[in-house]
Amino acid sequence: MHSAVDVIRVKRDGGRLSDEQIDWVVDAYTRGQVADEQMASLAMAILLRGMTSEETARWTAAMVASGEVLALDSVRKPTVDKHSTGGVGDKITLPLTPLVAACGAAVPQLSGRGLGHTGGTLDKLESIPGWRAQLSDEEIRAQLDEVGAVVCAATEGLAPADRKLYALRDVTGTVESIPLIASSIMSKKIAEGVQSLVLDVKCGSGAFMKDLDRARELATALVDIGTASGLRTSALITDMSVPLGRAVGNALEVAEAVDVLRGGGPPDVVELTLALAREMLDHAGLSDVDPAEVLADGRAYDSWRRMIKAQGGDPEAELPRARHIDVVTAPEDGVLTELDAFAVGIAAWRLGAGRARKEDDVEHAAGVLCLAKPGDRVTAGQPLLELHTDRPETVPGAGEALQGAYEISGADRRSTPLILDRVAASS
Repeated sequence: MHSAVDVIRVKRDGGRLSDEQIDWVVDAYTRGQVADEQMASLAMAILLRGMTSEETARWTAAMVASGEVLALDSVRKPTVDKHSTGGVGDKITLPLTPLVAACGAAVPQLSGRGLGHTGGTLDKLESIPGWRAQLSDEEIRAQLDEVGAVVCAATEGLAPADRKLYALRDVTGTVESIPLIASSIMSKKIAEGVQSLVLDVKCGSGAFMKDLDRARELATALVDIGTASGLRTSALITDMSVPLGRAVGNALEVAEAVDVLRGGGPPDVVELTLALAREMLDHAGLSDVDPAEVLADGRAYDSWRRMIKAQGGDPEAELPRARHIDVVTAPEDGVLTELDAFAVGIAAWRLGAGRARKEDDVEHAAGVLCLAKPGDRVTAGQPLLELHTDRPETVPGAGEALQGAYEISGADRRSTPLILDRVAASS
């Protein structure tokens, strides 16, 4: 007979939880037999004492077992997904999903909403008139067969233990635990039923992981869990010290993603889209397909239009535009050497692009356009940033967030690579 107090004591004292203890405590918590305060105590013990890779894999499996697994066996193409740990201007899911589908894979992207300074994929897509996020399992499978690409909200039955524990970690100071972060991400992805997964682990000021060592630790934990569960898994660690692309905010990011799918767009967004596409296609057994060609010849854009239409959206409709635009200009001549991703994310959030609480609405037209990026030469008075909002009273708060967010120097900036590292399963 198990008890929550016994499980807490084992981890508090630095011990290893048995498979049976993990299975029991996750199941009992999901069913309400273990109280929130007891799970909060266990989460804090895990934060302070850590977990072995075996414990983390078992914890993840127990969270998957708390709900249903999306059955994708009937889908005729190889299934592969991508997950990003979140950043500023990270709209990569939007061009990547239809691109990989156009290359011959099936991509079920069960995505989330934004909270705080990081944007949510569903919020971005909901700026397209008519587009809907909620699909049934049957609709997801049908769309994967017909279009090859779907981006939608996770169904309620997937990993309910994670939903409950995630909310608890948020209010108990235990969000930073790498085993709990990794099991949270992977339980949802494994429950999707895909055959392979590529992770984009962000690193830098605008990311959850601020330094490379912590990002590498998280990437390794994620890949280990995926591999242990039979998923072909790898991770790219990518720079998030500067906003990705030029657009930060829902409709602004959709417009930029469409530019990429039409063969244009900012070089960093194109570079990361293609790098992740190659990784996904390799896992799916389609490494002979060149995603750059598929992007250039319009097939990826056609795939996007079919994906948006299948979910009720109008890909030709005009996107929401802000009623008020304020411009931040360069104070002097020189080279823009810094543009802090976190500060830009906070500014976009204050303008209305994000939410402080899960139940808040977002303004689809709000956000920041980065007219100059680090490495660009600028002159005094030249526009650096556009602040887009429907509520002009939000501009001073956004401007405050941008104080010290950018630097202009007489010297050229040393460029940093976008892709910092790759983590794959150890053989």
